[in-house]
Amino acid sequence: MIFLVFITNVNGQTSSKEVLFTVDNDPVYVSEFLRVYNKNLDLVQDESQKEVESYLTLFTNYKLKLKEAKALNLQENPNYIRELDTYKKQLAKSFISDNKVTDALVKEAYERVSNDVKASHILIKIPESASPTDTLAAYNSIIKLRDRALKEGFEKVRKEVHNGQTIYGEDLGYFTGFRMVYSFENAAFKTKVGEISQPFRTQFGYHIVFVQDKRKSRGERTVAHIMVIDKPGDSLAEKPEDRIQDIYKKLKQGEDFEALAKQFSDDANSAPNGGKLAPFSGGQINAPEFEDTAFGLNEIGDVSEPFKTQYGWHIVKLYGKKPIASFEEMQPELEQKVKRDERSKIIDEALHTKLKEKYNISTKQPALDYFVSILNDDFFKRSWTLPPSFEAKQPLVKIGDKQFVFKDFGDYLVTAQSNTSVKTDFKTLVAKNYNDFLNTNLIAYQEDNLENENEDYANVVAEYRDGLLLFDLMETTIWNTAKTDSLEIQDYYNSHKNKYITPKRIDAVVASSKEQKTLKKVANLLKEGMELQQIKALINSNDKIDVIFTVDAMDANHQTLPKDFEFKKGISKIYKHNNAFVLVQVKEILPETLKTFEEAKGLVISDYQAYKEEKWLKELAQKYTVVVNPEALKSVKAQIKKQ
Repeated sequence: MIFLVFITNVNGQTSSKEVLFTVDNDPVYVSEFLRVYNKNLDLVQDESQKEVESYLTLFTNYKLKLKEAKALNLQENPNYIRELDTYKKQLAKSFISDNKVTDALVKEAYERVSNDVKASHILIKIPESASPTDTLAAYNSIIKLRDRALKEGFEKVRKEVHNGQTIYGEDLGYFTGFRMVYSFENAAFKTKVGEISQPFRTQFGYHIVFVQDKRKSRGERTVAHIMVIDKPGDSLAEKPEDRIQDIYKKLKQGEDFEALAKQFSDDANSAPNGGKLAPFSGGQINAPEFEDTAFGLNEIGDVSEPFKTQYGWHIVKLYGKKPIASFEEMQPELEQKVKRDERSKIIDEALHTKLKEKYNISTKQPALDYFVSILNDDFFKRSWTLPPSFEAKQPLVKIGDKQFVFKDFGDYLVTAQSNTSVKTDFKTLVAKNYNDFLNTNLIAYQEDNLENENEDYANVVAEYRDGLLLFDLMETTIWNTAKTDSLEIQDYYNSHKNKYITPKRIDAVVASSKEQKTLKKVANLLKEGMELQQIKALINSNDKIDVIFTVDAMDANHQTLPKDFEFKKGISKIYKHNNAFVLVQVKEILPETLKTFEEAKGLVISDYQAYKEEKWLKELAQKYTVVVNPEALKSVKAQIKKQ
């Protein structure tokens, strides 16, 4: 039960830590109650529960259930721990990422997808794992090719050096954001029209890019086409340009585009769909003539004249056009893309830098020389172990209040050797692995301490943690009653049969119309015994529906019946109802009947669960003492009244 007593604020407690009530001496603070009350106010459908006292009762019951869940050690359940841990890790990502960097990348991405760049490139192909000697040779080669291109012209050099194996010289046409790897996209968008970029590296090797043109994005088009291809091996086939012209003439005569595409288009993929293609944007179609024609059509339904591409002859019909959406519309999609592609590395690097500054991590780590000294070639054979003399307990780095020692990084190196395939010098290897080790532990430490450092995160986690506990508690205590309490449910039904009554009803036909005179005709036809289908056919027409019939077993609250309709056999008078007129033919009056247990089972189980929960809550109120601070409650009411 709830006691109202005065509770003093000990230790100079601030208002944010003012206790509203206790459950067996566990405090519940004013700040939590107000936060939850204000957050859930719009979700409370029962107006009476919006009163502070009523909501306090709900909130107290909620805390009583949590107390019981913890008393039953439900928080120790492995499934509960696993699900909560997964949720916390997912949630933490949105709280610890560097939002400024992410926002900047999203805005940059929108600018990129709003524009197209036309470019060609030369690539000296080398693997990411290439040796320093091969890497330097490739770099020197691309420098020489850039010098040649500046003197002789990019396109001339590109065509001459392309061999399709070690050197690629390709005309890429138009492309937009996210169509290339990020480093390539950067070089293309940052290089001015008519200029050649400085050499840059991707996972494919070293590139230089020549930017030919830039333009605003054309948006998206949806078209259908009819394609006719040349068939050189078929001596009986007519010339493709003659055939496409004949098809075009049929279109001009008014014949259906889709039907002609199904009959005559040589594009086996689109012909069955009337020639329809998937929506595409600028640079996606590997045929500039096709793209230019499609984007040149202005009105939905416009059809192009026949034109030729490297694939054959085409006629295109426009079905849809869509400009680039606004930044606000695209922002969620772009944010997901940014976090999935190469840009995510920039976000991660910014986060690592921020955390290093936050926890005062030095950029210098003298201990790395020790780890270089104990490595040998066994590392690349994946058989290296820590030496017997390994200085395991030496301090390495401290993150917050957590001290890492040599053994922590030593164990990390032992594990890392299984993922090391490229032989490199030990100094580089140790530096890279230490950086990965440090970054991983910085994020792990931040996640572990985020509840103490971020109030918003702590509140969300607390709500989810409590919600999981309550779900498990309610499932085992109340919701599984249909399986475990079958006899009790049957007894509950037997004791409350008067709740499960099918009310008095009528077997009726309700005619509805906007016109009163129409229902007068219907009444006469019903009196004559005419079937409903005949009446509908007589009064309604293909162009106009004057009457709609509803046939059902209806109780007094049925939506089609007028208020206070008298249950009486026969044809009623005409009523004004719901801005229309209705006429009711009562065929039979069905008396009130008791529902069988099977008929009412779903409702009985629901009522029984509510009854059991109410009884259980009374038991919890006896088991755990709830004490309310009246001064704090008075303060809560005053604060809510001001809102």
